[in-house]
Amino acid sequence: MPGAGDPLFGMLPYPHRAGAYAEYATAPARSFAHKPANVDHVQAGALPLAALTAYQALVDTADVRPGQRVLIHAAAGGVGHLAVQIAKARGAYVIGTASAGKHEVLRELGADELIDYRTTDFTAAVADVDVVLDTLSGDVRSRSLDVLREGGVLVTILPHGYEDDAKRAAELGLRLEPMLVEADHAGMRAIAELVEKGQLRALVDAVFPLAEAGKAHAHGETDRTTGKIVLPVR
Repeated sequence: MPGAGDPLFGMLPYPHRAGAYAEYATAPARSFAHKPANVDHVQAGALPLAALTAYQALVDTADVRPGQRVLIHAAAGGVGHLAVQIAKARGAYVIGTASAGKHEVLRELGADELIDYRTTDFTAAVADVDVVLDTLSGDVRSRSLDVLREGGVLVTILPHGYEDDAKRAAELGLRLEPMLVEADHAGMRAIAELVEKGQLRALVDAVFPLAEAGKAHAHGETDRTTGKIVLPVR
């Protein structure tokens, strides 16, 4: 377990009041793991919430295995680009949806196949998928059931309004698994190991000082970011 003075990274307990926009915070020691020595604090700050979300969805919930076909929606987003790398590290064939301008960087991260959602209906471009990671909800989640093979699983990280989709999934011989990320020491240790092996890194779209947190939110709300936005503190 971490000791006094150790550099750590982790996610404060969520969705309870966490107070992460602060120079100092307290949380149970099990929420953290030792920061990998091969990354700086900007990387360490960018990883935990989004990487834990992707890890808990793909590993803990879907149990992605080598050779499986995994479809990741919004693959260039904060969760999506980390999910691409985690699925690839698990030996999966990774398919992502993203605008064409983001395909090159996603290929560098390991994506095997990419679909430009602006020009192509993903349900016409891909089939026989084992796992879908839904980061968008709505119509995308509903239509994702149509690309899964029998016995496949759709994991949604937006666990609201999914009941009709879950009923249809069961009728089709599929699973729909809603999840909400939670603080997880074992998960953080697994993420740290991937980082140390060079199999996982956060794309940092922008860095704003803490005093400009409002600007950071405005930037994120443009829906044009690739990866994460970071607010460093002193």
